[in-house]
Amino acid sequence: MSAVDHSGYERHELLGQMVRDIASQGEGELMAVTQEIHNDGRVVRVAHIRPACGVEWSTAVANVQALR
Repeated sequence: MSAVDHSGYERHELLGQMVRDIASQGEGELMAVTQEIHNDGRVVRVAHIRPACGVEWSTAVANVQALR
């Protein structure tokens, strides 16, 4: 897990790069990675992906892979 800045965003090596969400097979630019803290204390890492056209979506960071 990478460090989180003061606004809750994680520095991630794929930020700004084209990625694939293996869960949806969608492709787009990784715009942000955030960390959500749930009521039971779990931290869930969330990737925010923006396609070339359409609506940005989120997925688990574990579902993100770089496009080759």
